[in-house]
Amino acid sequence: MNRRFKFLPAFLISFGLVYSFWLSPGWLRLCAGLALFLFGMQCLEEGLKQLAGGRLEALLGRSTATPLKGFLFGVTGTFLLQSSTLVSLLTVAFVSSGLISLAGGLTVVFGSNLGSTSGIWLLALAGHDFDLASLASPLLVFGVLVGFNGPKSRATGRILLAVGFLFLGIEQIKDGFSSFGSALDVTRHSLDGLAGQLLFVLFGMLLTVVLQSSHATLMLALTALAGAQLELGQGMAIAIGAHLGSSVTTAFAGLLGSNRAGQQLALAHVLFNGVTALVALALLTPLAALVQWLATPLGLADNRLLQLALFHSLFNAFGVLLFWPWQAQLVRLLERWLPARREPQVLIAAQEPGAAEVPRTRARYLGDSLLESADAAASAVLQELQHLGRLSLEVICHALYLPVEQLASDRADEALLRARPDGHHLDAEALYQRHIKGVYGDLLSFMGRVDAPRDDARQQFWIACQLAALQLVDAVKDAKHLQKNLGHYLRGEDSPVREAYVDLRRHLLAMLREVRELGRLEVPDEAWHERLQLLDERAADFDAQFRARLFAAARRRELDGLQTGSLMNDLGYVSRIVQSLRNVLQLGDGQSRALRRLAVEDEPLIQLK
Repeated sequence: MNRRFKFLPAFLISFGLVYSFWLSPGWLRLCAGLALFLFGMQCLEEGLKQLAGGRLEALLGRSTATPLKGFLFGVTGTFLLQSSTLVSLLTVAFVSSGLISLAGGLTVVFGSNLGSTSGIWLLALAGHDFDLASLASPLLVFGVLVGFNGPKSRATGRILLAVGFLFLGIEQIKDGFSSFGSALDVTRHSLDGLAGQLLFVLFGMLLTVVLQSSHATLMLALTALAGAQLELGQGMAIAIGAHLGSSVTTAFAGLLGSNRAGQQLALAHVLFNGVTALVALALLTPLAALVQWLATPLGLADNRLLQLALFHSLFNAFGVLLFWPWQAQLVRLLERWLPARREPQVLIAAQEPGAAEVPRTRARYLGDSLLESADAAASAVLQELQHLGRLSLEVICHALYLPVEQLASDRADEALLRARPDGHHLDAEALYQRHIKGVYGDLLSFMGRVDAPRDDARQQFWIACQLAALQLVDAVKDAKHLQKNLGHYLRGEDSPVREAYVDLRRHLLAMLREVRELGRLEVPDEAWHERLQLLDERAADFDAQFRARLFAAARRRELDGLQTGSLMNDLGYVSRIVQSLRNVLQLGDGQSRALRRLAVEDEPLIQLK
C-alpha cells in the first residue's frame, strides 16, 4: 500500500500537466521551451566541463594565491561555463578536500556571483525580435556531425548542440508567452509597494529552486518583460529572487555533502547572496533610479531588457564591494559558527560491557560535492585512507588486548605485555563490523562514482588506493583470527605456550610502532627505503627465530601438537598483518606519490596522531 501511494503525487502532477497541455497549446509550447532551455544549459555545462578536462581544477588550484586572482577566476570561470552553481560546487569541493583555503574559496564565490550576470546580458542582447530558431538548426546539425570524432570532438559537439537547444528553447518560450497574451499580464493584477516587491522576489526564488537555474528564471522574466506582460520593477524583484534562489543548490550540496570546511563555504555563499538580496531589495527604488540615470548615456533608454541586465550586474557588484573589505572577519565568523571538529587522540574508545550500541563509523572526508572534481575526490580519498589506517591500527591494538596509547609509547611496557586480558577488552570482530566495514564500503562506493580522466597516472592512483584499503582490511581480518588463540592462551597459567604468545604480542606491537613511525617519518627517499628494508629484515629474522624456538620446544615436549599448530597458524597471521601494513606504506610512497601532492599536506596513508 505504501509503495502505491509513493508514486501517487508524481502521477497526479503528470496527469495535471497533460490535462493543462490539452487545454492550452500555448502553455505546452512554453513548458516545452523551458525544457529545451534547461536541457541546453545542462548540455552546455557538461560539454564545457568535458572539454576543459582537468585544466579547470588545475587553474582553480593555482588561482587562489591572492584574493584578486580568486575573484577573477570566479568571474571568468562562470562567464565561460555559464553556471555559477558548477563553479561554486567545484570550489566547495576544493575547500572540503583542503586543496584551497576557505579565504581563497570566498573570493571565488564573490567572482562567481558577479560572473553569473553575464548570462542575462547574453540573453538580453539576443533580443525579443531576433529569430534564433534559424541559427539553431545548423548548430544542431554540426553538433551531431562533430561529435563522431573522439572525446574532445564529442565535447565540442555537445556544446554546439547545447547552444542550439538554448536557441530553440528561447524561441519556444517567446511563442508560449505570445500565445497567452493578456492571460499572463501581471501588470494589472500585482500588489503595490513592499508587498508586491516581496511577492515577486519570492516568486523568483521559488522558480529558481524548482528549475535549478537562475538563467531559466531570468529568461522567463526577460520574455515577459519584452512582451509588456511584466513591469521593469517587477522584473528587478524577480532578478533579486533568482539571485537568492541560486544559492540553495550550493547550500544543500555544501551543508549536507561536505566536511566542515565545505560547510563553512556553503554558509558563506548563502550569507553573501542573502545579504546582497536584502540590501538590493531595501535599495530597490534608488537602484532603479540609478539604472534609469545610466540608461541614457549608455544608449539603453529604449531597451528594458538591457536595463534589467544592468540592474542585475549593479546589485551583484554592490554585494562584492560590500563584502570585500570584511573577508578576514567573515572567515573568523564562519569558523566560530561552524568550528572544525577536533581530532581525537584515540578514535575507538573502550566501552564497558553492556554499554549502549555505538553507531557504525562512516567515512569522514567523503561527500557528494567532492565528485565535482577528480582532484578534490583524490585528495579526499587520501584523507579517508589515513582515517581507515588509524582505525585499522587501533583495532589491531585492541586485538592484542593492549590500550591504543601503547602505539605512541617509546618503549614496551613489559608488565602490560605479560598481563592477562580481563573482561573489559573489546572484541576485534565487533570492532571490524562497527568501525572498519562501513568506512571501507564508503571508500569503495565513492571511488566507483568518481568520473576520473582515463590517463595512466590516474588509473595507477585509483588502483593504488583500492589496494591500500584492501590491505588495511586484510590486516584487520587477520587480527580477528589472531585474537581468539591469543586471548585463550594469555589468560592461562604460566607455561611455554603462554610465553610464546607473549613473544608474538611483543613482536607485533613493535612492528606496529615501526609502521606508525615510518608513516610519520620525513626523511629523504633513500633513508626512508633503508628504514623500510630494516623493517622487512626484522620481521623475517623474527619469523625464522620463532619457528626454530617453536620446534625446539616441541622436540623437548614442552609443546604438544595442537599448541604447536596454533602457534604456527598465529605466526602466519602476525606475518601477514605486518606484510599488509608494509604494503600500504609502499603503495603510499610509490605509485600514488605524484598524486599525493594534490593534498594540502603530504601525509602518509597510515598515521596515528
